[in-house]
Amino acid sequence: MGNIIRLSAAELAEKLRSGELTSVQAVQAHLDRIAEIDGGDRGIHAFLHVNAEEALAVAAEVDAIRAAGGAAAEDLHPLAGVPIAVKDLIVTVGQPTTAGSRMLEGWMSPYDATVVAKIRAAKLPILGKTNLDEFAMGSSTEHSAYGPTRNPWDLDRIPGGSGGGSAAAVAAFEAPLALGTDTGGSIRQPGAVTGTVGVKPTYGGVSRYGAIAMASSLDQIGPVSRTVLDSAYLHELIGGHDPADSTSLDEPVPALVEAARRGLTGDLSGLRVGVVRELQGEGYQPGVQARFDESLGLLRAAGAEIVEVSCPNLKYALAAYYLIMPSEASSNLAKFDGVRYGKRVVPADGPVTIERVMGSTRAAGFGEEVKRRIILGTYALSAGYYDAYYGSAQKVRTLIQRDFAAAFELADVLVSPTAPTVAFRLGEKLDDPLAMYLNDVATIPANLAGIPGISVPGGLSEGLPVGIQFLAPAREDARLYRAGAALEKLLEDSWGAPLITQAPELAAATHGGAA
Repeated sequence: MGNIIRLSAAELAEKLRSGELTSVQAVQAHLDRIAEIDGGDRGIHAFLHVNAEEALAVAAEVDAIRAAGGAAAEDLHPLAGVPIAVKDLIVTVGQPTTAGSRMLEGWMSPYDATVVAKIRAAKLPILGKTNLDEFAMGSSTEHSAYGPTRNPWDLDRIPGGSGGGSAAAVAAFEAPLALGTDTGGSIRQPGAVTGTVGVKPTYGGVSRYGAIAMASSLDQIGPVSRTVLDSAYLHELIGGHDPADSTSLDEPVPALVEAARRGLTGDLSGLRVGVVRELQGEGYQPGVQARFDESLGLLRAAGAEIVEVSCPNLKYALAAYYLIMPSEASSNLAKFDGVRYGKRVVPADGPVTIERVMGSTRAAGFGEEVKRRIILGTYALSAGYYDAYYGSAQKVRTLIQRDFAAAFELADVLVSPTAPTVAFRLGEKLDDPLAMYLNDVATIPANLAGIPGISVPGGLSEGLPVGIQFLAPAREDARLYRAGAALEKLLEDSWGAPLITQAPELAAATHGGAA
């Protein structure tokens, strides 16, 4: 099992195509890993549901097609047979979709999200659904109604959020690939603190149909992996136009795998890399800043031109985001009322009216952080305050978009630390929402502007992973893969091995030895 689960998705796919391994072997190895380290009081708790029977059935189908040979085998997707995990905010037929909330406990979707339908069509076995902050509201996966996920690098620390389950599953070798959603950094920030690769595609580049909405103008589905090339393969698979999503871009998916392979040459000649003045310095831990500075040196040595750019309105991004996001969330979550969707709680005493049922249901079904954001958003949208709060935040959003447009006149990609700190301890910031929100200060601007971003492992600080973020103009996702893959190779060459191999057995010792 040990060798199988440590293969990248691209390496595993090649061994499946060559017949060196079977998909059933690959899926079973990952299921065994999940059984070994995911449960118990000190388990990773990356998964809310494990989909073993279906995953093995799909794997057996892929193996049978390959064994038979012919046109059907030739037509298989390059990732066919490679197992994947799916964030439990993305609806799937045959598995519960809970959004990490008691409101949807045990709910079974009657349809697949578009990205899930594409994964099924390509015959990637789905290992199960991963944990998240309730309705994707959080930066630590501590707000899940089903308990927190632990960081595989240190079981007493958070794996980021809201998609900590997907990142932890990939980091802990429970899955080679996963899907996440990114509203303000929920793919990239977990990637940074778990030493994985996380990508937020251009808004509209991947269909949102079937992702339970938090903030519709900000949400985006994207890949989680251990290498940039693996994310490129998955991104190409799930990307493309979807008539079911009114915000979907009607244009071809860029050649992302080709861009990643070009980056793996380590040559960045002619690439202009802009260092964002406002996304470093004060508030960033010294170790995070040191790893960032080292990465800049490697990029410069590889032929990139390093220029400093300024986006002065980014200082307002966090405030604008925490008006726009709660406002849209309060609207999107209005349907969970005990009448149309979700659980229903009938008051124990007094008259049973729609108003009282709605109140009882939402009080019992939503957690503290969800209630906080609904209240904030409802207030911001209320009569007399709309222009002062939500309207003003949208104006700031426009200014941020203009800042990025000006910056991209000077640089092909922008670079910054992904998160200002390494993973903090479980419970450390639960009682301080404002401190928790600051974890997304570097990732939020991309969602406000609709541009793509990628986080790649940038080294260690205090023995914990640090992430390096690249941003590119809308529709220029390929630039991310070139720059990200190049930095990945340059750093791994300097370390002598991938960062993930430097982990202290990724919590395996806690569970009785290495896998």
